[in-house]
Amino acid sequence: MRTMWKAALLAGAAWSAGVAVAAAQDAAPAGETEVGAIVVTARRTEETLQTVPGAVSAFNERALDRVQAADITGLQGAVPNMNLSQGRGSSNATNIFIRGIGQPDALQTFDPAIGVYIDDVYYSRIRGTQFDLFDLERIEVLRGPQGTLYGKNTIGGALKVVTRKPGQDFRANAAVAFGSYNQLEVKGGVSGPVSDTLALGVSALLSKRDGYVEDPVTGAEYNDKDTWALRTQLAWTPTDDVRVDLSADYSQDDAAMAVGQATSSLTTLFGVPLKTLPAVPPKYDFKTRTTPGLPNSTKLTHYGFGGTVSWNITDALTLKSITAYRNLKTRDYIDIDATELALGDVYVGVDQDQTSQEFQLTYDQGAWTVVGGVYWLKENIVSHQRAFGDDVLGMLPNPFPTGPVGKATFLRTIDDDLETTSKAAYVNVSYDLTDAIQITGGLRYTDEEKTYSRSTSTFSNNPTFTANPAFAFKGLNKAWNNTSPMLNVRWQATSNIMAYARYSEGFKSGGFNGRANNPGEQAPYSPEIAKSYEAGVKTTWDGGRYLLNFTVFHNDYEDFQARVSGTVVDPGTNLPSPELTVINAGGMKTEGAELEVAARPIPGLLLDAQLGLLNAKYEDFDDTRFPGGDRSFQQPAFTPKWTARYGAQYEWDLGGSGRLTVGAQAKYRSEIALAVDNTTTTGVRYPGMWDDNVWLFDARVVWEDADRRYSAGLYGQNLSDEVYKVDAQEFSSVGNIRTAYYGAPRTFTLRLTAKY
Repeated sequence: MRTMWKAALLAGAAWSAGVAVAAAQDAAPAGETEVGAIVVTARRTEETLQTVPGAVSAFNERALDRVQAADITGLQGAVPNMNLSQGRGSSNATNIFIRGIGQPDALQTFDPAIGVYIDDVYYSRIRGTQFDLFDLERIEVLRGPQGTLYGKNTIGGALKVVTRKPGQDFRANAAVAFGSYNQLEVKGGVSGPVSDTLALGVSALLSKRDGYVEDPVTGAEYNDKDTWALRTQLAWTPTDDVRVDLSADYSQDDAAMAVGQATSSLTTLFGVPLKTLPAVPPKYDFKTRTTPGLPNSTKLTHYGFGGTVSWNITDALTLKSITAYRNLKTRDYIDIDATELALGDVYVGVDQDQTSQEFQLTYDQGAWTVVGGVYWLKENIVSHQRAFGDDVLGMLPNPFPTGPVGKATFLRTIDDDLETTSKAAYVNVSYDLTDAIQITGGLRYTDEEKTYSRSTSTFSNNPTFTANPAFAFKGLNKAWNNTSPMLNVRWQATSNIMAYARYSEGFKSGGFNGRANNPGEQAPYSPEIAKSYEAGVKTTWDGGRYLLNFTVFHNDYEDFQARVSGTVVDPGTNLPSPELTVINAGGMKTEGAELEVAARPIPGLLLDAQLGLLNAKYEDFDDTRFPGGDRSFQQPAFTPKWTARYGAQYEWDLGGSGRLTVGAQAKYRSEIALAVDNTTTTGVRYPGMWDDNVWLFDARVVWEDADRRYSAGLYGQNLSDEVYKVDAQEFSSVGNIRTAYYGAPRTFTLRLTAKY
């Protein structure tokens, strides 16, 4: 660890000497010199980004345009040690990993490790988080455990979206975009006063695009886009000390599924070959055969209501109430094996709703800043699943083991129900020991209970497998509690140099296995615990024209949760059956360094970049399938050693003709494992479960009028047309399935905007 941190420090010194490095949070227009002055609420109170004693990245509207982020996955590369991609098979889930910790599986019973918040409302599933970015004030990304202020399932960090609230000033914006694959995007918003105390805002989005993956036989297109969304907001300020914000939003996604490339030869459950593929997958050509006769689609309906009431009881004391209800429905038909075989084809229908209430009290006067509160969440998830596997059994005697040989059909249905109640109380106290030194301590106690029921039935034309509902359980109940502390010391050495040291803890909720199909697989697994040590320095220079932030961290993860697969013998049929179990596998450590720098050496020129160094390894990983029962030699998934982004833009003042900005960015990700099961038991890699070093290049040319009200921009993504993986799916216990998913090929977008 010491050697790695020395290397990171040397790298930081070298890059900062070159000035053209690391990452600004806000691309200010020409004439503005200060970078990184954006205001954030990472600690649940307003602070400028450079005074927050923690690793936080923030992006306002102009910064999002600069990094060319049209949706949430566009932030890839813009935050050190963050990897995020569209969830495998789904058009509306986001896999987010920060410092090697995240959730790669969108199954409804698995909890995320990165908390996603929209206007301080927690989204408890990663489904419904693949949203487009429109009418936003900013996005904040908090790296490292956030257990004290944000609670469960923020063991790796938090991603906060803050929408633009209506006010007493009239505001309107509209944008239309056309691009590759028949892209059409229309979005806009309008807000303003209804009366002296009431303001209303409405914003909407329509986004469509043809798919960039095609079935060469049927001509069906996949990995497309078909989304629309609507959000309304009401702000009421009956007095100077009271503000009420009400919101309602609705979104709908009606896209085809996301498909990838089969990377391993496929077999029946008995090992009989079904489809032979090369040992090393060929370069993907964005053509995939899919199973005929199924919808092969992903549909989502997502809506919610929220209300926030803020009351300034005194000049120093504020009470806030945050109330929310959310409802999520998904209907997915996913071809997991990515072939014409009916081997890993599934339907997953999920109905989820959540209700949450938080009361928060803030005291800020003199040397003291105190934030405390209580939180309650009730979540219900009901799902119906079907596994279509008419090729999974192959040719079998009917009845088994004697009788004439014929093809055995297979259909498995699953119905489950999960109820979660989570309660928490927290306090975070900051005290200024001197004008330069602040010490902060925090504590959060969480009590959580889950109840889970499940039934599985199997149907086949072979009597051996006919209608076997024997595996079922009802009302499994488990409760957990956790105490997450935090201690932080901040030293404001000068007005432009701040250093801090931080210890924090977080936890990821325990749960029940949503793929339990055999006795014993339903056993609950315990929460995952993280202990984090972090230190950093944040600096600005020359009146804010230069910025350099540097962070080092070390995380210890205990009882990390892993899905392991295998094959067991069904006691009823004496035949092999896939086993998919979630266990607390052991310990893991992640450590590394992060560098963010920005420079405006001359008017109009902005140079910026982000650099992340990560070393992740299992301390132990219990798995009886591996020699000695240990697989800790494997590389943890989604832990590339290096992530980086290098950006540059120059803005020309055209006088009365407006302004012209030319910008470009290069994003790098080093070699990465894309699945937990990524090698054989002897350590030989499965090539499809890995991806090599990747460079991606983007550029844009944007004209704005003199008042920055109107603009026209041409944006290019992945200009070198790199073929690269973003995710992988391993279900080797079901016919040897290993499927890789890929990022979009080269695309261009013309975007026209108007603001008032």
